Amino acid sequence: MSYKLSEIIAAIERLAPVDRQESYDNAGLYCGEQSSEIHKVITCLDITEQVLDEAIAKGCQLVLAHHPVIFKPIKRLTGRTFAERILLKAVRYNIALYAAHTNLDNVTGGVNFTLAEKLGLVDVKILQPMENALRKLVVFVPLATTEQMLKALGEAGAGQIGNYKDCSFISEGIGTFRPSERANPHIGKAHMKEEVRENRIEVVFPTHLTSKVMSAMYASHPYEEIAFYLQEVANNNQEYGAGAFGVLEQEMEVAAFHRHLKECLGLRAFKYTHWTKTIKKVALCGGSGSFLLKQAIAVGADVFVSSDFKYHEFFDAEEKIMVVDIGHYESESHTKDLLKGILRSSFTDLDLISCETNTNPIQYYF
Repeated sequence: MSYKLSEIIAAIERLAPVDRQESYDNAGLYCGEQSSEIHKVITCLDITEQVLDEAIAKGCQLVLAHHPVIFKPIKRLTGRTFAERILLKAVRYNIALYAAHTNLDNVTGGVNFTLAEKLGLVDVKILQPMENALRKLVVFVPLATTEQMLKALGEAGAGQIGNYKDCSFISEGIGTFRPSERANPHIGKAHMKEEVRENRIEVVFPTHLTSKVMSAMYASHPYEEIAFYLQEVANNNQEYGAGAFGVLEQEMEVAAFHRHLKECLGLRAFKYTHWTKTIKKVALCGGSGSFLLKQAIAVGADVFVSSDFKYHEFFDAEEKIMVVDIGHYESESHTKDLLKGILRSSFTDLDLISCETNTNPIQYYF
């Protein structure tokens, strides 16, 4: 069975909206027409020339990756760099390239929550919630239209706070207006002042849903002119952000936790700092996570599992926490299966395969 590329992208971005990526990132579609038909997808961590060769050999129309293939602007396509060669070959063989990077890191159910699941953590939360990612809508509606409006806003994604849906605040008052001769009022007549009992509805929603929420408001409101306010909210969005933390069901000694890491993630080696206490609360971040060390300490984690720590950054643990650097590739290799799972939940008959090419540029000598 085949699906349009636009349908597949929509399924990915329902979980990981592109505007949830970090400012330095470049997630999204790199090449390919959204109207093209896709019947076979290969998922991978990195888009390399070898991965693209595997996609061609296996008859895939889409390479779905975690890491972007383009970070810096490309001014020409001459095959001079590996990114240029990949793009040229992808276009030549009509293969679409798409990456879900920090937008997939920054969501519940994404890279970090999947890593936490692999480690058997429970009560998992975002480690560093995202700032400036919420808005509040205040809209005034006639009493009889209140339930209709609340239902429409809820279906558009407004009013969800943590594990609670349909959250709103409603207060009743009197709305006044005087239609002009050019108006077509739902209630009242031209030049006559009207007083209407109305409800003030307040709902909060993620910024990326603004267009959807506003469309729902306009479609559900009976008035020709709608009185509303749209405001930025300073609260952190607990549903989006970097890293994650949770607790082990059973407290572990350090050696037991090390064995647990190796078994759960298939690790051959890792680096860690000195720690003498037991392990219960675990903070983590797939990929380069040293920037979250202070947050891991602040939530009282016993260990912070991530990668790409520089030598001097290990000292920042100050024996307040154990730092475990498991390697960048090792901390995110599970994203191949995560991406497959996202698509499988929406397209049960789409042909999905995981890349067999090992793209880890780091080799180990034992």
